[in-house]
Amino acid sequence: MSKFLNILIGIIGILIFQSCTKSSDHEGSSEDKNLTNPPNILLIIADDLGIDFTPGYNVGDIKPIMPNLSQLQAEGIIYDNVWSAPICAPTRASIITGKYGIHNGVLNTSSAGTIKESEKTIQAYLDEKLGKVYAHAVIGKWHLSNQEPSRPNQMGIDYFAGLIPGTISDYNLWDLTINGQTMTNSDYITSKFTDLAINWIKGQDQPWFCWLAYTAPHSPFHLPPNEMHSQGEISSSKGIIDNNPSPYYIAMIESIDYEMGRLLRTIPSDQKENTLIIFLGDNGTPGKVIQAPYENNRSKGSLHQGGIHVPLVISGPLVTRKGERDQSLIHTADIFSTIAEAAGISESKYFNSQSFYNTLSNSTISERAYNYSEILDNDKPAKSGFTIRNERYKLIVLDNNSYRFYDLKNDPYEKNNLMNGNLSIEQQNILDKLIIEASNFRKK
Repeated sequence: MSKFLNILIGIIGILIFQSCTKSSDHEGSSEDKNLTNPPNILLIIADDLGIDFTPGYNVGDIKPIMPNLSQLQAEGIIYDNVWSAPICAPTRASIITGKYGIHNGVLNTSSAGTIKESEKTIQAYLDEKLGKVYAHAVIGKWHLSNQEPSRPNQMGIDYFAGLIPGTISDYNLWDLTINGQTMTNSDYITSKFTDLAINWIKGQDQPWFCWLAYTAPHSPFHLPPNEMHSQGEISSSKGIIDNNPSPYYIAMIESIDYEMGRLLRTIPSDQKENTLIIFLGDNGTPGKVIQAPYENNRSKGSLHQGGIHVPLVISGPLVTRKGERDQSLIHTADIFSTIAEAAGISESKYFNSQSFYNTLSNSTISERAYNYSEILDNDKPAKSGFTIRNERYKLIVLDNNSYRFYDLKNDPYEKNNLMNGNLSIEQQNILDKLIIEASNFRKK
């Protein structure tokens, strides 16, 4: 390793615990597009869905049956190089704030998993820039705080109905919070979230933004109602599920598609013709069910591809590239600026968020040259750290001082750590550059 690299690594070690902010909240022009017919925006998030179990991606041999998602893919764009955080809460925080976890404070699901009320949400940002053009709702899983059930409303969100904490023990018995009021609910949670979204959308007489976050297919693995999946009448015994959870995980994914189809069919045709639909997984597949060539210890919670490479599909009237794939580097934080630009705000950058709105109608690669992700796990330094990539190469730096460097073009499943051999001059230069860029990301 070069002397220069050693110095840079030391600098980054200092930066890991620093928290810095920009001098301004946004970049770019403040002039809005003033759209005459702003699109409705429907953001659907599947919990713990990686690309190996997503139709349309070539990783994994077993795919759930998802006709509604497949239709969105045929009518829209599949994005092939999207990174999230390795776990749920940091990803959701990045979307709603346009910031990496090191800047919004949400780096895990425990001590650093609560979003600060001082953070500006995408909903509040739309109101600030456009006035009350949009009605907005967050429906489903919040997972940005475990207490204070009214918090979503305190952060500029008109309507919240769903689950405040990140996990439940029973999909048929859980605590539903609606605008700060919590009650026990016995409806199947995937269906209930859909019902809430349907009812809210039906009540709107202005452009709307609906953030619909399903809990599925997050554990506990179980068998949804039979009409929602193709797995048949298999046992619901906990022992059998624990021994072979994959069919149940698949059934839960198919239940999302079933309910997503029900939702889309209920949107009035005049609204649907002007609705941008975004479908996203929030992190990689859990280790208990992840498919080869990904590995169990390089799944959800890991900075390897199995933990952070997620599906993203966008469809709707603003998408002219029908049935295409896009290779742009995208971070989940970029959804913030992309939604803002779709809504009529001209700014293409906001903190760490880089809009990829141009890709909806243009095959030109988005402006993001590097992708970045991170996780903080004070109890597991072997998993805690950050990762950065350019178009081809990827670097992982862990808190236990381990460094992993991969050529994703020739080694997409990260089998060969280039740090174990002799780097070429070109590779050494790229490695040094990645470290510099990571330092820049972490101090902005």
